[in-house]
Amino acid sequence: MKVLVWLLLVAGAAVAVPLVIGHNIGYVLLVQPPYRIELSTSLFLLLMALAFFVMHGLLQLTFYTLRLPEKVQAFKREKRAKEATAALLESLTALAEGRHGKAEKTAAHALELGADPLVSTLVAARAAHKLKNFEQRDFYLAEAERLAPDADVPRLLCKAELLLDQRRFNDVLGCLSHLEKSDAKHLPALQIELKARRQLADWEDVLALIAQLEKRGGIEPLIAQQWKLQAHLELLGRKAHDAATLRAYWQKVPEADQLDHRIALAAARHFVKAGDGASAAQIIELSLAKQWDTALAEFYGECTGKDPVKQLEKAEYWLKQHHNDAGLLLSLGKLCAREELWGKAQSYLEASLSVQQNSAAHLALARIMEQQGKDEAASQHYRQSLERKMEECG
Repeated sequence: MKVLVWLLLVAGAAVAVPLVIGHNIGYVLLVQPPYRIELSTSLFLLLMALAFFVMHGLLQLTFYTLRLPEKVQAFKREKRAKEATAALLESLTALAEGRHGKAEKTAAHALELGADPLVSTLVAARAAHKLKNFEQRDFYLAEAERLAPDADVPRLLCKAELLLDQRRFNDVLGCLSHLEKSDAKHLPALQIELKARRQLADWEDVLALIAQLEKRGGIEPLIAQQWKLQAHLELLGRKAHDAATLRAYWQKVPEADQLDHRIALAAARHFVKAGDGASAAQIIELSLAKQWDTALAEFYGECTGKDPVKQLEKAEYWLKQHHNDAGLLLSLGKLCAREELWGKAQSYLEASLSVQQNSAAHLALARIMEQQGKDEAASQHYRQSLERKMEECG
């Protein structure tokens, strides 16, 4: 706009001056005794215009000279900012490429040049951590806290992640406890805490964290399933010393987890060891109603329910749908032997062996033969049971 105005003024002057010069419109008399100057009006106007442009140029030059130090400082700041940004980008690239020494050096240089203090210090801290220079890493983290005191979330998350990698799990939890004050439901914080709790075997907290992450889509379903299985198996083992304690814990387990055949099998085994076969049988029945599992059906014969006859009837009902299941046939043989139905027990056990050879069926048959006084047959089955056991273990 300023250029346009000046062009218009110059154009106007180019038109007006010839017109004025071409017409004698009088003169200008300047008197300063003893001097007297007489000029034509056109020449006077021309000199005035020239004086105006000269004065304007001098004023512009003066203002530019006065502002020169500020412009120099601004130029230096802009140049430094560009260098800082370039150094920071170079450090990020080096970190991504695994060149951690260069990443730390360029990040520290970027910090000196005035780059973003939080990003620069965290990049340098990560690079120093990868170089196993933990003292320098802690220095950069402290610098991040000093230079960016309001950025707690990224700094604490970075620190917790690095401490987790160093296997300082209690320190990780301490770090995350500070983060909870500002954002108790921060998803990455929950994911880091879950990993630390698993390593510390805090299985109840692990289950609680998995439940939170599942609601928010913060964990892969397959990983969640595997980790829940591990947590439940560990907790069942801890509670197995007492049937009442085990029962109280089992009642708190979500129904979906109770029906998982692996968790159900572990729970049933612990209930049997604790002397509560009825609860074990009920757990297996509920789980098999959802999904059939041979291992569960096989262990059903180890459970002593409140009503053995009804338990046997249920197993025979299952056999209609799973008539070639070796585990179920083995359980039926054990249930019949418990009721001293020796003929049926022998038939079921031999049927199980015809489907799949296993040491448990030979052992059960050996005991039935002993009950019937068939010592030679019992010895043969004992020997076969031992051979199969050695093969299974080997």
